[in-house]
This record gives sequence, structure tokens and C-alpha cells, in this order.
Amino acid sequence: MKLVSWNVNGLRACVNKGFNDYFKETGADIFCIQETKLQEGQISLELDEEYNQYWNHALKKGYSGTAVFTKIKPLSVRYGLEEDHEEEGRVITLEFDTFYLVNVYTPNARRDLSRLDFRLEWEDRFRSYLLDLDTRKPVIICGDLNVAHQEIDLKNPKSNRNNSGFTLEERDKMTQLLDAGFIDSFRHFSPDTTDAYTWWSYMPKVRERNVGWRIDYFLVSARLASSLIDAGIDCEVMGSDHCPVVLNITE
Repeated sequence: MKLVSWNVNGLRACVNKGFNDYFKETGADIFCIQETKLQEGQISLELDEEYNQYWNHALKKGYSGTAVFTKIKPLSVRYGLEEDHEEEGRVITLEFDTFYLVNVYTPNARRDLSRLDFRLEWEDRFRSYLLDLDTRKPVIICGDLNVAHQEIDLKNPKSNRNNSGFTLEERDKMTQLLDAGFIDSFRHFSPDTTDAYTWWSYMPKVRERNVGWRIDYFLVSARLASSLIDAGIDCEVMGSDHCPVVLNITE
């Protein structure tokens, strides 16, 4: 089974930059996107009929939003954490026969860290939600988690200490999640790989020089470790300031 996750940073713009070509090329069984930045009815994707589409739009126009396109029809779908259709459209959970899939766009703490407290409280709720799911079935989490976990996960760790996405508090929340029984699938296969990033600033030549951060992930319940085939980063794919991440797993 092939799963793909991509923060498209505006789906309408990404469609104009090759999204459909990449989508068809991957032939993914499940394709998740974050930061759709659109409302219901603002786009009609030309996807194969075999894909079921699930959308969680933010109430605020042009902001956040997630979607999942899946060949495998889920048993159930849930939007949000505590309640359906939370205002920022950040989470979609699909239940399948043998696992849950959680597509997430984690809140950003903002450059001035004005949303850090909210972010940390959200992380605690999210972890509790995942652990509750994990008592019933293994969980696969994918999306933009808005944190570079370790120094190896960004180009310039020293100059970014205490910056949004690399504060000690945010990194500790990721550590707590992994310690609670989840695996970072990319690091599972590539524990020492450097210069492997999924996001680059739009500043001139930053992506060209690969000055990036790895903030997009596939995390899986630890008991799925033996089912993992490989995990990768399609860093050559353009169309967004993020690139897609990929997970292959036995069905």
C-alpha cells in the first residue's frame, strides 16, 4: 500500500504547478494534503473515479484545510479532534479495517511565538486523541507537523534555536509523542541521513541550495514496524514550498 502526504500551500495554485501530474504518477492508494486554502466548491479535481474524497475546510477563507483521497473506502470518517468540523480544518481521521489514518496540519506557533501556548496545548490534546485511537487499532499519522524534531532535521539548527518550529517546547512534544509508542518512519529507515528536508523558505535560492527543514512526516504505531517497506521524500517535486513524503507499507 502506498501513501503520500503533501502540504500543497494552496491547492488551486499547486494544481497550476503540476499537482495533477504528480498525483497520477504516484498512483497512491491514499493521498493526503494539507493547507488546501479553499472552501467547498472552489475547486473540482480531475481525479480517477476510484478515489473517494474527504475534505475538512477551515471556516476562515484561504486558510488551513486538509483533504484525503483514497482508493480504499473507509469504515468511518471523523473531522477534528473533540468535535466534527473544528474551525481550522486541521484533522481528518479515516478508519480502515486494520488501522486508523490521521491526516493533520499542526498549528504554527507563529514567528513571534504568540501562538506557542495554544500550540503546546493542542499537542497534548492531539497526543491523547492518537493514544485513544491506538488502543483500538494501529495508527498512521501523516502531515505537516510544523516541527523539526532533531538538529539533523534542519540545515541551520544553531541559528534557529528558539524559532517557531524548532523551540525546545515543540521538539519536546514530538519526543513525547514518539515515546508514547510511535515511529518516525523516515528515521526508521534513514537514521543518519542528512540534508533530507521537506520545506524551504521562498527566499531566493534557498531551495536551490537545499537550506531546508524536515517538518512533514509519516508516523506509525510502533507495532506496525514490521509492516513498513520504505519511507521517502520526493524532494524534487515542485509546486509548493513543501515537497511530498511517501510511505510504503504491507497491506
